[in-house]
Amino acid sequence: MIPAPVRAFARREWGPLFGAVRTALVTRGWRAIPMTLAAVCLTSVFQIVQNQDWGYQPVQDIGSVRAEDPLFPALLRTPLSLFVPALDLPVWGALAQILLVFGIAEICLGRARTLLLAYAATLAGTLYARVGIALGPDSPLGLPATDAQVVDTGPSAAVVGLAVYVCWHYGARWTGALVVVAMVVEVMIKNNLAGKEHLAAIAAVLLVLGLQEWRRRRRGQREGVEPRPGTRSWKPPIRS
Repeated sequence: MIPAPVRAFARREWGPLFGAVRTALVTRGWRAIPMTLAAVCLTSVFQIVQNQDWGYQPVQDIGSVRAEDPLFPALLRTPLSLFVPALDLPVWGALAQILLVFGIAEICLGRARTLLLAYAATLAGTLYARVGIALGPDSPLGLPATDAQVVDTGPSAAVVGLAVYVCWHYGARWTGALVVVAMVVEVMIKNNLAGKEHLAAIAAVLLVLGLQEWRRRRRGQREGVEPRPGTRSWKPPIRS
């Protein structure tokens, strides 16, 4: 039997998030995540095509990003690069990540915000690669010049960014912190391009969260000092 403190922690940490996802799936079923299902299908198609002799190069031309590529073509390919599975990793991992994390985000945040955050996280990783190579391997944030030739595709940066954002908004702060710590440990164990891009994606999402919190506080401050209807100043109306 699960101890009461553990059950209480689980309710606090995952209760709101679990309730939102469960309600959406029970009431709407698969119709709650149409964008996620489309993303899974698109990733599957790219995987099948790029493993054909005739399909590898076309997929590379429209969805493959390298830091050595000119910036403008790389930016044009970045949106589709999210759905091109890395050739050196099992495709089921990418599909599972998309189905789970994109699905939860689509339910909790809506399609538009999920897509924008996913692309922002992916773009942060893509741009970081160029900065890291410019800094060089001697910098803690730098990368070796050989990483400029690494094909940079897959949903992992978007998945990490979305996970942190959803956890923060639904009060699963310990889970979000665990994701961040796991990505830091990944870089410490295997200091490669993918790991540092995950940290860049997290940094981009934390920046978005910080800006949202700043705007919320500014809005709250303005509402606290602006005159109320029927009054001449910030002071509350006199009641008799």
